Amino acid sequence: MAEEQETLTHTPEQNAAISAMFEVGAHYGYSRSKRHPSVAPFIYGAKNKVEIFDLEKTTELLSAALAFAAKIAGEGKQILFVGTKYEAQNVIRELANSIDMPYVTTRWVGGTLTNFATIRGRVERLGTLLLQRDTGELAKKYTKKERLLIDRDIVRLEKSFLGIVSMKEKPAALFMIDSRKEQTAMKEAKQLRIPVIALTGSDCNLKEVDYPIPANDSSRSSIYYFTKQVVDAYKKGHGGKT
Repeated sequence: MAEEQETLTHTPEQNAAISAMFEVGAHYGYSRSKRHPSVAPFIYGAKNKVEIFDLEKTTELLSAALAFAAKIAGEGKQILFVGTKYEAQNVIRELANSIDMPYVTTRWVGGTLTNFATIRGRVERLGTLLLQRDTGELAKKYTKKERLLIDRDIVRLEKSFLGIVSMKEKPAALFMIDSRKEQTAMKEAKQLRIPVIALTGSDCNLKEVDYPIPANDSSRSSIYYFTKQVVDAYKKGHGGKT
């Protein structure tokens, strides 16, 4: 299958990109019964009842997504990285941190975008508590029992908001893994007209995503590959600086 598809490429760059995608298993979709109709034009065939993405077409959409990410970086704006499925959590956290971008890897808190002012207040409380804890101010001001309650509050706030402490205003775009999984985030972004870049498996609706990247969204190696591509594009758009 790989050899057949690679003969369709037209440039060395495309050929190299497709080879790299095959190495990380980016071509694997789900069974045909799970396929969303919008994905049909991006399916090359099937193997052992698993549908295979046409990675030549994926490279075209990936290029558009990366150009947009670079544009956002060039404007000095933020991309919010979202990946709450298990396979994506560590990847999103690691790579978003590498360029100091905000991220969500546990649970999308409703209103993160649409009720940003309220959410920002809770994030600022977390920042204040962390600062007071690290400087020893909590130990001076509160009893042991009070500090225990505050520590529990810190843990709860960290779980929900630690990744977005640096997000002082609404992001210019979202990058997410599996738009079907992240429907709440998708709806909030759409309501506010915030563009979305998404790694979309064959069960996702590509029409609801501004910059879809149709490929395997359930394999850690594939998730890492595409997230790294977006991160590198952001770095390039930011002049190589983060």
